[in-house]
Amino acid sequence: MAIYEYEHVDKPCSWGRVFEVEQSIHDEPFTGCPNCKGPVRKLISRCFVNNPKTDTELRDMGFTKLVKRDDGMYENVTAREGESRYVRPDKPETFPDFKKTITD
Repeated sequence: MAIYEYEHVDKPCSWGRVFEVEQSIHDEPFTGCPNCKGPVRKLISRCFVNNPKTDTELRDMGFTKLVKRDDGMYENVTAREGESRYVRPDKPETFPDFKKTITD
């Protein structure tokens, strides 16, 4: 679950002008405050990403890192079991399977 920030469009309620809500990435954004029912908008917030030191750490965190090797060819330095080590734009079967790594 992720934490999202919302801002009251009109006047704030007891939760303040900006409040945080834990939601799934698949949930629809709120249009009204759960506390006062007033109109709200979702804010784009900064996030903190620790700078991992190795490709293995990136892979274990669910990231995919592609490094350009030749004209039109990339190396998947975080390839998982069953994934192609080299990615070519003209061969979709070499693309990483992001459905395996993207979760809540």
